[in-house]
Formats: sequence, C-alpha cells, structure tokens
Amino acid sequence: MAQRVRQAKGISHQALEQESMGDLAAYLDTAFWVTTGAILLLLVISGLFSGSETALTASSRGKLKAQADKGDPRAASALHLTEDSERMIGAILLGNNLVNILAASLATALFTRLFGDGGVALATLVMTLLVLVFAEVLPKTYAISNPETAATRVARLLGVVVAVFSPVVNIVRFIVRRVLALFGVDIDPARNIMSVHEEIAGTLALGHSSGSVEKEHRDRLLGALDLSERTVEEIMRHRSQVETVNAEDPVTEIIAKSINSPHSRLPMYREDPENIVGVLYARDLVREMHRLVTNAGGDYAAIRDLDLDALARTPYFVPDTTPLDEQMQEFLRLRRHFALVVDEYGALQGLITLEDILEEIVGEIEDEYDTQQAPEIAIGADGDVLVDGAMTIRDLNRAMDWSLPDEEAVTVAGLVIHEAQTIPEEGQVFSFHGCRFTVLSRDGNRVVQLSIRNREGAPGPGQGD
Repeated sequence: MAQRVRQAKGISHQALEQESMGDLAAYLDTAFWVTTGAILLLLVISGLFSGSETALTASSRGKLKAQADKGDPRAASALHLTEDSERMIGAILLGNNLVNILAASLATALFTRLFGDGGVALATLVMTLLVLVFAEVLPKTYAISNPETAATRVARLLGVVVAVFSPVVNIVRFIVRRVLALFGVDIDPARNIMSVHEEIAGTLALGHSSGSVEKEHRDRLLGALDLSERTVEEIMRHRSQVETVNAEDPVTEIIAKSINSPHSRLPMYREDPENIVGVLYARDLVREMHRLVTNAGGDYAAIRDLDLDALARTPYFVPDTTPLDEQMQEFLRLRRHFALVVDEYGALQGLITLEDILEEIVGEIEDEYDTQQAPEIAIGADGDVLVDGAMTIRDLNRAMDWSLPDEEAVTVAGLVIHEAQTIPEEGQVFSFHGCRFTVLSRDGNRVVQLSIRNREGAPGPGQGD
C-alpha cells in the first residue's frame, strides 16, 4: 500500500515538472528572443547616443580644427556638428529618449508576460540598472577620457541622425524658445556662452592651479591674450620719466647727452618740454658726426656745423587710448620702435616703445645699457611687500600672483588714491580688496612707496610661484 502511494506521488511530481517545462518552453518562444534581442540592441544604441553627446560636447574644437586641417574628414565632420550645438544636442536627446522609452516598454511587456503584474516593478528595476551602467556611465566614461577620438568615430553617423531628426528638433526648439520667452529668457543662438579668450584664460588658470602649467608660461600666454584689452596709457613711460634734449642747447652738450644716455632715441623739444619737434637717433647722430669730421680732415670742431633740425626724425604720435595689439601692429607696419603718447587734447603724456609691449608678454627685457634701478618690489622683514607707487597693478598681480582690480587705476598709488578718494598722508593705512596698504613715503602729491600686507584668506606673496 505504501509503495503504491509513493509510486503515485512520483508520477504526480514528474507530471508537474513536465507541465512546468512546457509552460517555460511556451514562454521562451521566438517572440521572447526577438524582444530580448531588441532590448539589447536598443541599449547599445542608447549607449551610442549618450557617449556621442559627451564626446562631441567635451571635445576641443581647437584640436578638431587642427586634425581637420591635416586632412582628417572625420574630424571635419565632428567640427561641423559642433558648430550648431543646440541642434546637435536636440537630435541626440530625441534619439536617446526614443530608444530608452522603447526599450523600457518592451522590457515591461516581456516581464509582465513572464511574471504577471509583478513584472512591471521588476522591469523598472532591471532596465534602470542596465541603462545606468551600459547606456550611460560606461559610454560616457569612455567618451570623456577620449573625447576627440570618440567624436571623430561617431561624427558621420551622428550627422545622418541630426539630418533625419532636424524637422522635429526645429519644432521642439521653436516651442522651447516660446516657452522661455514667456519667462523673459531670450536665447541668442549666435552668442557664444564663453568667448575664446575667457576659455583659454580659464584653462590656463586651471592648469596653473593643478601644477601642469608653470607660472611663467601662464603669464606669457595671458600677456599675449590681454594685449587687446589694454591700452597704451597703461604701460607707457610717463613724461616725468622721459629723457629729452633741448634743441636750443649747444650742439656739444646735446651730443654728449645723447651718447651717454642709455637710450638710443631721445625726443627733442624747443622752448617747451612738451613741444616735441623731432626725435634724435644716436646712430644718425654718430653717422653725421663721422661724416663732418672726416670731411674736415679730422677736425672735431666741424661738429659745430651739425644741423640737428635736419638730422632729427619726424616724431610719431599715438593716442593714449590705443589698444596694445593695434599699436604693435602699427609699429610693425611702419617699421618703427618708438612713439610719443598724447591725450585727447594733444598734450604729451609719455612715450611707448615696441619693447614695452613685448615686455607685457615675455617679461622684463634688459641689456647691458639698461641702468640699474631699485627693484619695484621687495619683501620686508615683517613679511610685508614694499612696492613702488608707480608700479602698475598688473605687474604687481603678475609678480605676486594677486588679483587686485585695475579697472579704475593703472598704478598701485592710483588704486590707493582712488579707494581713499584723497591724496593720502605718510603713515596712513587703508584696507580694501583683501589687502592692507600703508603709505610709507610721499613726494609732493605723489605716493612714492607703499607697504602691502595680505589679510587672512588672500593669496600670499609668491604663492603662485
């Protein structure tokens, strides 16, 4: 009897197993495999869209342009796509959302068929995991690590996608702009979010902070970039520091002053120091002296017949508001190295040379004829920075890696006067822009020397070196 019961149970269990296998086989039919394959294919396409978006937005247009100039057609295609980033991103997002939604719908149908009503939650969990790992993180990680390479590989395929989706993207873009306009947001497609200058400057600053770009290299590159934003007035030698000769002085005195001067070009005035009538070149002067003495049989007294008015060259005047990059181009075009600076009323303000402009890029240029002057910056025993009042704020910022503003004043003394709204007395102390300024000495109305100390939280002296 017990044996019959066991046999009956065995037959019943075997029947259940056969029934279950039959049900599973019914589920794993052709439709199951087709749906699973479609979901996997859609995940691959989604990953392609996600990686392409990251690659094309993260790639450097400068590098793509360089590759395109070398004859790489794929780089040229990628560069063309990034020219209209709004259209490109719209097409990619449209395609990505289509395949993601379709994959989620197929997965929901498949899991509902297999597990009933509980398949909806399971499909959501599984698809979220698959999309996150294989369609988002994985392709974007690769794309962000090799942006230019990935961009060139997908450029042609994405070009077709963008062309196909363009009508829909244009409609979506129209709707989006109209909605944003209701909130007062105006989208200008021709306006760059960040200028090339700001992008390069930001890249250099980031590279310097990470240690990959040295301070000297950063300063030189930024100096070249800033030429268009700076004017002649900011770097010119003030008229009080300009060495000149008086055309009415004896010729021998003028010759002695010109030859003994460290400068090869001296402005020549008559009656009033601001009445510049010419520029005397030391080389022209020596050449003419040699000619006169030679013709006179070696008689040095012949130099008294030197005609300085005929020898002096016509002065070259430039406005003090001229941008430095334009002035450098003018120097190169006119083959000149020397110009006198005047203000809007024509009054002489100072002079500028081609060397002055180049020094804004490469730093101080000195030769054996430069006179030794006291340094504009010195570090005191207490750690304060001793600064010449005539030093420009830009030079101080570059030397100390500070960020004092130079919009309202050119020199350090000018900044203190601007902030104090008065001509400070010796010993007065002012605090602004994260620093404490102490006036050490004054000559008349001119602030000669100051002491600067950074307050806590501001960059320290030489911190950027």
